[in-house]
Amino acid sequence: MKVMGQIAEKLARGRMHMTLLDPDKLVPDEHATIAARAMGSGTDAIMIGGSTGIDQASLDAVIGAIKKKVSLPVILFPMGARALSAKADAVYFMSLLNSRDPRFLTREQAMGAPFIRKLGIEPIPMGYIIVEPGMKVGEVGQAEPVRRGDLSAAISYSLCAQYFGMKLVYLEAGSGAPEPVPAEMVKAVKGAIEIPLIVGGGVRKPEQARVLAAAGADILVTGTLVESSDGVKRLGDVIKAFKRG
Repeated sequence: MKVMGQIAEKLARGRMHMTLLDPDKLVPDEHATIAARAMGSGTDAIMIGGSTGIDQASLDAVIGAIKKKVSLPVILFPMGARALSAKADAVYFMSLLNSRDPRFLTREQAMGAPFIRKLGIEPIPMGYIIVEPGMKVGEVGQAEPVRRGDLSAAISYSLCAQYFGMKLVYLEAGSGAPEPVPAEMVKAVKGAIEIPLIVGGGVRKPEQARVLAAAGADILVTGTLVESSDGVKRLGDVIKAFKRG
């Protein structure tokens, strides 16, 4: 079964969690160890990506090491056409909808599309929307972050993604954000769209995860949480809180 089919099947039964790993931060074996611990904590997929560039050889090494230790889908979360690897199970073929730079709207995607086809990676179309504060990813992607109180803009971008035929919408506060995407925004977007909603950035505590679950988030992504010394336990608590709601 393709990865998008697995996601749809799991969402039919409940909420999902995905762990985001930045290949720039650690060596491959360290990523593999973290991925294995995340799997033991209940995560449903491993996302590989960061806000800075990485070469294909490094990606191959990281993903190869991870796949030796985990049986979960490994999904690329690229910031550009070069961040591709045949070792991945799928790639989020995403457009940063509120970017000022055409590169992140369609140009990187157009450059990467032939390679995705050649490598045989499953593309999963996704609308990516940066919400204040946006952090490094908002800066690199030259985004005009949706203001935290601007529910109409969040709804408009999310509907745009759906009407473009994208399979997922991702509201992103940014890695290391002081707060998650506002629950009111998540609730408003979820009430407007008919495709799964991913939320990421700023989630460190179980209560934050519970609030996002209650607001309607289908998939929660956490990254920097698992990198801390007590990250594995904290990750497990966050995942349980999100899935139980």
